[in-house]
Order: sequence, then structure tokens, then C-alpha cells
Amino acid sequence: AARPKTIPLSISGILVGSSFSIYQGFFDSIIFILAIVTAVCFQVLSNFANDYGDGLKGTDNHRLGPERVVASGLISIGQIKKAIILTSVLSLVFSLTLIFYVFDDSLLNILIFAGLSMCSVIAAITYTVGKTPYGYYGFGDLFVFIFFGLISVIGSNFLYTKFFDHSVVLLAIIIGLLCTAVLNINNMRDIENDKNSAKRTIPVQIGFKYSKYYHYLLICLSIFLIFIWIAEFDYSSNFVLIIFSFLILLRHIYKVFRSKFPIDFKPLLAELAISVFLVSILISIFLINESHIF
Repeated sequence: AARPKTIPLSISGILVGSSFSIYQGFFDSIIFILAIVTAVCFQVLSNFANDYGDGLKGTDNHRLGPERVVASGLISIGQIKKAIILTSVLSLVFSLTLIFYVFDDSLLNILIFAGLSMCSVIAAITYTVGKTPYGYYGFGDLFVFIFFGLISVIGSNFLYTKFFDHSVVLLAIIIGLLCTAVLNINNMRDIENDKNSAKRTIPVQIGFKYSKYYHYLLICLSIFLIFIWIAEFDYSSNFVLIIFSFLILLRHIYKVFRSKFPIDFKPLLAELAISVFLVSILISIFLINESHIF
């Protein structure tokens, strides 16, 4: 139910935001550890809630992806509810610990980040849970872009520096686009099941063919923005790291192009999640090398 394969994706933004702070000359190991733990808690919470919401609605009964614990009866509704409550509490405890550690002298920042923490918990749960879950109306992509990209990268960077640097926005958009692409792969794989379950994801709304074009747009735009971002740096031997990022993403595009049916996307979901994580690591190494600190 925790879906460990999604964990690397959840910390990709933290890695990029933290490495950019190193490039800026800021770092704190306690902030890094707490941010990673908090991100993992939010991800696990989201996975528990997703399993519960889709299982309760019957959406997971005929899916092509891995077996879900609620739909299969491995875990009862009562057990998954307890898991959601426990993970929600842990998420808030770790996030508030992080917030008070960083902003012990700024009430405004405490309130802002505490509000973001509450929004993260609510967003994680209401993706599939409730009478009007936003995941069933095609808004999952937008929320993934905001929380996995913008908030994860910009927010984690702000924790170290305590000021906003517009240069980090481009990196946040890149990670946000790539994480959104992971969700799109998931939704393309489950397009027929989602359609039958009245789950109106983007692929359900625009169709299988155009959802592939949408996917190309997400990946190609992220590659283009990496080119724009890298142009700010003088030539160095570290550029080979970014070249690897391009190759990883281009390889994925080729695999999507070769995929003709929803079931073909089944192995591509985990592959893309790992690819995004690898790209975040390569970008992080590049930034750390460019900082000349280590």
C-alpha cells in the first residue's frame, strides 16, 4: 500500500532544491533529513489515501497496474483508514518540526509553511477520497505539478536560504513537468478502467492518441527548459551530466512512441519514475560541482 517505487519520485524535488542551495552557499544536514522524511511521509499518505479512495469506489477492480490492497481485500477499509490517520499525524509532526527548526524567529514564515503542510495533507487525501475528488475531474496533473515541482523545489530551497531566488523557478518547473509525466503514464495505462469508472483523467478526456502527444509535450518541454537553464553556466566538464539527462529522457520518449496499447505502458511507469529520480540526481551533482564547495 505504501508503494515504495514512488518514493524516489517524491524526493526528487527536495534533492534539486537542496543542491541549488549548496550552489548558493547554503546547506544544513538537519533541514535536508527532515525535508526528505517529510516528503516521504506525504507520499506514503497519498498512496494510502489513493488506495482507499479508488478501492472504495471500485476503480481498482479491473486495473492493468499492480494489485491494490483495498480492492484485493488484503487490507480492510478500517485498517487503511487507521494507516491514513497515522501517516497524516506523522506528516504534520515532521513538517512542523522542520518548520520550527528553520523559522524560530519568523511567525509569518511559520504560518505560511504550516499552511502549505496542511494543504499537502489535504491534497494527498482528496485526490481520490470524498464526494468530489479532484483526481476524478482531471486536476491531478495540476496538483502534481504544483506540489512535486513548485512547492517541493522552491519550498525546500527557501528553507535553507530564507529568501526567494527566481533562478530556482526554472528547475521547479522542470521537475514538475517530469513528475506530471509520471502521472500521465499511469493514467494512460489505466485509461480504459478509468473511463469505465467515471474517473475523468486527462487521457480519458482527450483520448489515448492525444494523451501520447501531451506526454511528448511534457517531456520535450522539460528537455528544452534544461537547455535554457544550462545556458546560464559557462562551459565545463560537468555538462556531460546534463547530456546523460537528455539521453535518459529521449530513451523514454522512444519507448512511449513504440507503445501502441495501454498495457504497453505498464513497465514504463516505474522506469520513468526512476528516470526522473536519476535526472534529479544528475542535476544535483552538476550544481554541487559548480558550487566548488566540495
